[in-house]
Amino acid sequence: MTRQLDFAGKSGTLYRYKALEEMLPAPPGGANFLYIAWVKDAPKIVYAGETDSLHRSVYEAWSEAQDDHGATEIFARLNITGVVRRAEQADIVGKHKPPMNAAAEVEAKKASGAKA
Repeated sequence: MTRQLDFAGKSGTLYRYKALEEMLPAPPGGANFLYIAWVKDAPKIVYAGETDSLHRSVYEAWSEAQDDHGATEIFARLNITGVVRRAEQADIVGKHKPPMNAAAEVEAKKASGAKA
């Protein structure tokens, strides 16, 4: 049975994600992915990623997600179009405020010389 979870974005749009373990090996195409930690019976998004190559990028920050945020699963949603992936990621981040995305945003601002 396919394990799927629906996540709402800030816009109210629902996005259906599939457990990565059911997609292994990870497909080479574009996708959005979520690192999930379970709090009681509820999934908590600790990172919302977007990539043009799921199999190349999905595990880049996985150790940090596990060690620092208790992530135990990865869910993915295949989506070839970059513009759509980035909009979906922004929508998910806007609602759920994943801690790893917030930290990445602060680091990006520091690197660009902007105030955090």
